[in-house]
Amino acid sequence: VSSVRSTTPVSGLNVATRSPRECNRASPRAERRATRRAVMLPGAAITAAHPATVAASGALLGAQIRRAKTNAANPPIRAAASAFPRASMSSRARVGVTHPGAFGAPKTSPITSGGGNNLARGQPIAAQVEPYSWGDVPTAGGGATRDLPSWLPQPAPAHGSGGPGTFVPPPAFEPVTTPPLIDVDRIRISEGYAQFLGPTPAGDVINPGVNFALHSAAAVAVDLLIYFDPSSTSKQPSLRIPLDPKKNKTGDVWHVRLDNIPRGGDGYVVRYGYLVDGGKSPHRWDYWEPNQLMVDPYAPLVEGRRVYGKNETCPNGEVGQWLGAFALDESPFDWGGVEPPAIPPQDLVVYECTPRAFTASSSSGLDEDVRGSFLGIAEKVQHIKDAGYNAVELLPVFHFDEMEFKLSPNPRDHMLNTWGYSTMAFFAPMTVYASKGAGPQQAAREFKHMVKTMHANGIEVLLDVVYNHTGEGSGRFFSFRGIDNKSYYMMEDLNGKVNYKNYTGCGNTFNCNHEPVMNLVLDSLRHWVDEYHVDGFRFDLTSCLCRDPNSGAIMTSPPVVRAIAKDNTLSRCKLFAEPWDCAMDGYLVGKFPNWDRWGEWNGIYRDTVRRFLKGDPGLKSQFASSLCGSADMYNVNARKPYHSLNFITAHDGFTLRDLVSYNKKQNHQNGEEGRDGCNDNHSWNCGQEGESNDQAVTSLRWRQMRNMHLALMVSQGTPMVLMGDEYGHTRKGNNNTYGHDNELNNFDWAALEKQRDHYFRYHSGLVKFRKNHPLLGRAEFLNDADITWHEDNWDNPDSLFLAYQLHDCGQGGGDLYIAFNQHDFFVDAALPPPPGGKSWHRVVDTNLPPPADFVEHGEGGVGARYNVAPRGAVMLVAK
Repeated sequence: VSSVRSTTPVSGLNVATRSPRECNRASPRAERRATRRAVMLPGAAITAAHPATVAASGALLGAQIRRAKTNAANPPIRAAASAFPRASMSSRARVGVTHPGAFGAPKTSPITSGGGNNLARGQPIAAQVEPYSWGDVPTAGGGATRDLPSWLPQPAPAHGSGGPGTFVPPPAFEPVTTPPLIDVDRIRISEGYAQFLGPTPAGDVINPGVNFALHSAAAVAVDLLIYFDPSSTSKQPSLRIPLDPKKNKTGDVWHVRLDNIPRGGDGYVVRYGYLVDGGKSPHRWDYWEPNQLMVDPYAPLVEGRRVYGKNETCPNGEVGQWLGAFALDESPFDWGGVEPPAIPPQDLVVYECTPRAFTASSSSGLDEDVRGSFLGIAEKVQHIKDAGYNAVELLPVFHFDEMEFKLSPNPRDHMLNTWGYSTMAFFAPMTVYASKGAGPQQAAREFKHMVKTMHANGIEVLLDVVYNHTGEGSGRFFSFRGIDNKSYYMMEDLNGKVNYKNYTGCGNTFNCNHEPVMNLVLDSLRHWVDEYHVDGFRFDLTSCLCRDPNSGAIMTSPPVVRAIAKDNTLSRCKLFAEPWDCAMDGYLVGKFPNWDRWGEWNGIYRDTVRRFLKGDPGLKSQFASSLCGSADMYNVNARKPYHSLNFITAHDGFTLRDLVSYNKKQNHQNGEEGRDGCNDNHSWNCGQEGESNDQAVTSLRWRQMRNMHLALMVSQGTPMVLMGDEYGHTRKGNNNTYGHDNELNNFDWAALEKQRDHYFRYHSGLVKFRKNHPLLGRAEFLNDADITWHEDNWDNPDSLFLAYQLHDCGQGGGDLYIAFNQHDFFVDAALPPPPGGKSWHRVVDTNLPPPADFVEHGEGGVGARYNVAPRGAVMLVAK
């Protein structure tokens, strides 16, 4: 570790690689202090020159740390000039730093860098820790468990504003705006270690320390910058520590350990970043921005913009500046004994949810500063329960820049990134998803609060994760690209021109099967399981994770996919691949490398159901296979029906309502002249394009939506529902609304209320029926004893009627008869005799108006035949 660099001569904190004896010889006071210390770390130590001011700053901390008076024996120490841009002194912050008194008793010298000083001498300023309760666990009756005697005044019910089943939301820590106590003489810097990347705790309570480690195979110079003062800008680090490649590098990992420094606590995060340079690299694929701070890929938190889409909320007025952050000594989150539900995979019903859009609308009824937050999702847990879902799959929650489209003038600069598929940090929750702009620490705690709330209500939390590319695809530098471009990304040299391999359509492809990147992926997944208690993951464009790091070819046994499948920490997690990417050879539906662990988004199921139910010919056999869990693809080795994640709609593509309202996408609002979004939607507008006031058209559309939802709920496999489909949300025909922070994406709670006794009743009723009936959602594939097809027209491509019977072989619930008729005429179907003297009861007839369209316990009086309506479907139960 060489000397701390400073752009201002008045700064004088020296970081020198000296032995303890050399340190003592340089400072008699340090020698006296050394005799009082039980342990002194070997290696480097900080020696503060007695004269002038000692500002632990690369530019200026903004508040100076005064030491003893200057004398001839102790002249001021001036550090070398810094490549980091010069910044002016701030007069806002105050620092209290202890220094030894005559007998070693600490005294404080609170100093301001301008104006007066109201800090009393001898009263150290330290970060305040405020312990509190995170709320009680709701009981089955909706109340909360209490330990207070009944004769004491009872507190208010401990459920949140969302009603029974929710918790009192975690209060935000009181922000610590005054820097904590820093004893300069006690700070020690040593070589550190490479075993754990990122900032990790070291030392103990008496001598708290932090080890920093960063992977970069190509860098020749790395500087660590740390910010203890919350009010300092990125150009005003408290410490800047150039790392010595001979002492602070092991293999390709740069590392350093600091002891007796603030580690972050309640309401206070320590910010940090790296300056990385590769010098005159001989490799054309290296890119360096040595004067731009890089975010640590392992940063547990990211500090930056606090409120979604509002640059005026950037800390210290620095628009677009991001820094890694940590709070290693914060109060631990109280999970209140709430355990993950551990729902059997065959029982899962997944709800795909956009975190911000779920509660961003004023129709949510939430306070404005809670809308669009993790806390908002927790407050709406009752809706998820009412709909019957038992798993929420959240679109990306890893930190991203929602304003990436506004960085420069372009046809998309009117949009905000709403979906989040531009990851900046794989360990940090999205900062702006904290309520009230409370920052990264509160975002993390409110995410845990949300998970705890979901788990207490029997709902699992799955994360949509993006390891196939990052937000640097447009040429930005904020982390990976400026740290070790060739390690983190797949590159190719074409005719002397270096390019990123682009299997993602987003400009770059993450190099996931390169060992350091694979380790990052695994460490990130474990972090979200261990720290945040999530229950599973859906991997975006997962075929990218199957590509050879050199050739880009699809591998049959990709290391990262295998490692995820075999990892002990991830063993309890649900794993779902989106088994394709943007290359022709990347479509792996039904053949994704799986080790009998990975499930798949079944795109073939989606297309088959859409096409059969809109009346395309020649699909009856394939539709029947889809209803049976796609056994033709998944009944291999030890795979199960639930490894097929069945869906008809998802975030990208038409909503269910638009699927029956538009033949063509309407993406003109996206600024790409309609080139974006899928062209093959397999949709049918039921006779009129777009919104319609024609009662016959709208009636047919609702019937088609009921048909599709019935097909999804009776199919073997894992069903997934798109947020908003439960009430018929429309995006006005736009099938790629990634950048619209408005009504196109936002859940419309008023529209839900209008449909509560109509389509929502049907939708939620069927979800619950599926969960309760043993013949639906099986753990094993059907055999001949389980099903009878009432069909003798398999070879006729024009036949659009399909009927079958599921047999109750002792599971309970009664036989089910299910029929779909996509002809434009009635089909008078002969019903099979119900078993054991029972009779058929109608549960579903999609042609009937509510509430007759769904009858939970069945409506009796069904005879030997049933007239199935045109474009209709029925489900009967034997009772």
